Amino acid sequence: MITDKDMAVKSRKLRGLMQQKLDVRGRDLRQSLKRAGRRLPKSVRKRGEALTRAEMLAHNPKTARQIDVDAVERDYEYVRAHLAAIDVDELRKSRILSVTGAVAANLLVVVVLFIVWLWWRGYV
Repeated sequence: MITDKDMAVKSRKLRGLMQQKLDVRGRDLRQSLKRAGRRLPKSVRKRGEALTRAEMLAHNPKTARQIDVDAVERDYEYVRAHLAAIDVDELRKSRILSVTGAVAANLLVVVVLFIVWLWWRGYV
């Protein structure tokens, strides 16, 4: 049987990893997962939701017996391993390159449209 304290420790560790790797803060695991949103793969979000359900069940000693300890450990390790594998520098670099690429593409479209407008008006 898993206790409320065990689940609180696991939740605290996962929230700390999310704050460190994804810069996501939350008062509990559910809010942190919600704020992380699509930055986490669907499988990680799904296992995180299973952990939040187990955390909720662990609050009451009678419902804590319903928790599958092996599944909780498996889900916790899966989410922890994924969060630990995130490279913050690479994530930051890909965001910067993505924004730069979008700005360059938009600028190219504006320049082409301006040249077409000049040609249409007879200035070129």
